[in-house]
Amino acid sequence: MLLARRPSGRTVALAVCLLLLVGMLLVQLAERARGDGATRCERFAADSAARAELISGEGPDVVVIGDSWSAGLGLEESGTSWPSRLAGRVRVAGFSGSGFSADASGCGPEVAFAARAAGALGGGADLVVIEGGLNDVDQPDAAIRLGFERLLTRVEAHAGGAPVVVVGPAAAPSRAGRVPRVDRLLADLAEQHAATYVPTSGLSLDYLDDRLHLTPEGHAAFGDAVADAIAAAGL
Repeated sequence: MLLARRPSGRTVALAVCLLLLVGMLLVQLAERARGDGATRCERFAADSAARAELISGEGPDVVVIGDSWSAGLGLEESGTSWPSRLAGRVRVAGFSGSGFSADASGCGPEVAFAARAAGALGGGADLVVIEGGLNDVDQPDAAIRLGFERLLTRVEAHAGGAPVVVVGPAAAPSRAGRVPRVDRLLADLAEQHAATYVPTSGLSLDYLDDRLHLTPEGHAAFGDAVADAIAAAGL
């Protein structure tokens, strides 16, 4: 009969030390991840505030609620992001990584479009332009629909009577395969809420090396396409 060999005290001590080291490493990695996330979100918040101060143009008040494309992430001058191509006095409420759905951003539901709408529209608006969808490609239809409906409810409450334009996601190379579903859903939701939908998935645009964000030329082309669509709609 073979008896199981009892581990020596030295072996047990080594095992305990290894477990402690692994535990400490996991804690450090978790803290580092949380720190990076906080720093990233703080940077996005600062960029959002800086972009909001850069009002362009003259005429009817236009408010743009959007994501990193509106905020101008990756540009040397965020004030040249695509909304600067629109007619009117344009104010921008862009937050990188945000979207229609509450969980689109790792920075939390408080940066979703609906959550930021009241602040963005505090000064009223003659036209509301909502741009996004690329950060919603991994979100379920129900979450996007709920976020869209909350957003439109708040737009009505703070800018009642102002026409709404929804600018759908372009086919950014890094996410192009997941864009069509979101594009169709947003088009349907816009129609249901009497908003003008501007599809952009067919545009040929210039992208940065990350294959997600636009170059200055890409912003100009995107902004001009949206401006033309708004003008064609008589808004």
